[in-house]
Amino acid sequence: MSDHEYGGNDDLSLPKATVQKIVSEILPASSGVSFSKEARDLLIECCVEFITLVSSEANEISEKEAKKTIACDHITKALETLGFGDYIPAVLEAAAQHKETQKVREKRGNKFEESGMTLEELELLQRQQFEAARERHA
Repeated sequence: MSDHEYGGNDDLSLPKATVQKIVSEILPASSGVSFSKEARDLLIECCVEFITLVSSEANEISEKEAKKTIACDHITKALETLGFGDYIPAVLEAAAQHKETQKVREKRGNKFEESGMTLEELELLQRQQFEAARERHA
């Protein structure tokens, strides 16, 4: 199955640096095993195809349930339908970790609110800092 079967776009890809980082974590330099650029590019193509396949199946499942939003449950059902049921526990664990990460990000708060300064005071401070930077680099 290809992107064309889903009305996809040939420009779809994943960031090469991100994929390289994932591969490097699995194959540390100390192992003596290297990963060629061609192999990385093929891996990216495989990942995009896998994402397309799973998301298309999840979309079909959500449409059958008359849902307009694909939920985690649709993804796990799609994985099961496509024969990737063994991955479901790892997917659920990753989803739970992501949810926790999002909670921590929400708790961090807003820097503007935490500054205790008014918008006018912040603008004045910004102008002063820009002026000081201009003087240093003049």
